[in-house]
Amino acid sequence: MAHEQAGDYRILQEAALRDYLASLRDIKARLGGEPASWSITEVGDGNLNLVFIVKGASGGIAVKQALPYVRLVGESWPLPLSRAHYEYLALSRQAQLAPGLVPALLHHNETLALTAMELLEPHIIMRKGLVAATRYPRFVDDITTFMARTLFFTSDLALVAAEKKEAIAAFAGNHALCKITEDLIFTDPYRIAEQNRWTTPHLDGLAASLREDMELHVAISRLKLKFMASPEALLHGDLHTGSIMVTASETRVIDPEFAFYGPMGFDVGAVLANLLMAYFASAGHERAPGERREFETWVLETVDQVWNEFSRKFLDLWRSEAGGDAYPVSLFAGEKGAMRLEAERQAYMQRLFTDTVGFAAAKTIRRIFGLAHNIDFELIEDPRKRAMSEARAVRLARGMMVEAAAFRTIADITGSARKLRDWQPELTG
Repeated sequence: MAHEQAGDYRILQEAALRDYLASLRDIKARLGGEPASWSITEVGDGNLNLVFIVKGASGGIAVKQALPYVRLVGESWPLPLSRAHYEYLALSRQAQLAPGLVPALLHHNETLALTAMELLEPHIIMRKGLVAATRYPRFVDDITTFMARTLFFTSDLALVAAEKKEAIAAFAGNHALCKITEDLIFTDPYRIAEQNRWTTPHLDGLAASLREDMELHVAISRLKLKFMASPEALLHGDLHTGSIMVTASETRVIDPEFAFYGPMGFDVGAVLANLLMAYFASAGHERAPGERREFETWVLETVDQVWNEFSRKFLDLWRSEAGGDAYPVSLFAGEKGAMRLEAERQAYMQRLFTDTVGFAAAKTIRRIFGLAHNIDFELIEDPRKRAMSEARAVRLARGMMVEAAAFRTIADITGSARKLRDWQPELTG
């Protein structure tokens, strides 16, 4: 794969991108035909970048270029181009650890903050499929393999201390993206912030209550500290259902530009939160009462299975692949030592589950009261129905955050979600 650094940064629109790709021998051969015949379509629907689909006579590629600002807001919010470097590093590492679960890298240009990669077809963004009540039978196995392997093999359980510290340092410069998370997820939804928005007027009262809820403020502040101060493993950093592309038989994780070394529960919690939001949003997409009940049952079963399978796979890796400096084998010799170490593994996973519960709650609340929302709720046409779905999700999230330790198992979460499915919240207006 080519990796270039020559030239000055410039934003590549269609004509310039065509000329640039035509200069790359491997890319030109992959696309086939004359460059003038290539179709180039800008499809970026995210918050930060340009994304192009390029198709030629022989095949297609996806091209992603970072902009020097937040696309969702504009040039008033500058953002370093270095995030493309960290995304490239993360994709490279993830491809080694979880082969076949991220798009193949084809070309990277550091100066242009540009990466060309495998075009995923006929995959769609998972969030869009969930809005349409589509079920994905491969998802649980694939996403739990991705999380277990990328988190375990970049942790102190697998790495010697020097290697781990060097890996932390390699991603430490991605602090501008971390700052976005620290503000938009852990701070802004709980205070008056210019870019906050919600379903108004229906959730005005709930938004005001969050700003006065000191128990919630303590809980979110503890999570924020954990996010900033616990470099447990290499995180994707933005592992929601808009960063996962799927078919019935394949799963690919994309867009790890928020990657850094942080607490494992943040990634796992992000996946669970987005499934739970899909569950609560489902009622708002009904055309006839009860028509999506089977889908909703599948979503909650998927939530259960994601945690249980992730936990099982992570523990299996710890038992068979441990080579890091944490929990030295020499301290746990013999049958007694093995039993004690296994008990500690179980305790470790319980602590990780508690972290996961809290982070899942934080990810839910930010999508309802912060800057960047998701289509699960946004595409509910009736604002009152949307607000009801969102209020149910917030009711669960507040409990998960303030009383995280009361949720001992994943079944406690899905059971609570099920009870809230038809709860009638009091709305403003």
